[in-house]
Amino acid sequence: MAQTLAMPVSPSLSVICNGRNPNPFSTRLSLPLANPAKVGGLSVKCVRIGGVEVPNNKRIEYSLQYIHGVGRSRSRQILSDLGMENKITKDLSEDELISVREEVSKYMIEGDLRRFNALNIRRLKEIQCYRGIRHIQGLPCRGQRTKNNTRTLKGKRVTIAGKKKAPR
Repeated sequence: MAQTLAMPVSPSLSVICNGRNPNPFSTRLSLPLANPAKVGGLSVKCVRIGGVEVPNNKRIEYSLQYIHGVGRSRSRQILSDLGMENKITKDLSEDELISVREEVSKYMIEGDLRRFNALNIRRLKEIQCYRGIRHIQGLPCRGQRTKNNTRTLKGKRVTIAGKKKAPR
């Protein structure tokens, strides 16, 4: 162990530095980094559509699904309405991005959709209907069985002291 720590690492440093710093024993180390594309002095890593940064390295059909309220069928619908082919997001021109942004803005997405759903659930709770009561109690409201499952809504199991299984 001590020998590996005492070994000089200058050959590997000279490879990493790419000849920028010929002195292998200097205390500074510079690593070559891949430069992202720059547009007007700003580095572009992700495309922003509908207030969400969608990934650059995926096809636009799948990138649009990162937006809350846009699923597989809605993203395909957007592309067919625009008559656009399913390119990789970073290959889209600025005009195509603008048209995609305009098309996405026609739908209820992100904050508006979340607010709409929260208001609907609040209304159900206020009128004390069956679904509202189930929301209040933290139980499923679409008819699922609750004897065994529904751990997502119920939370972690709570053991009851003194309750034993009946002998067979």
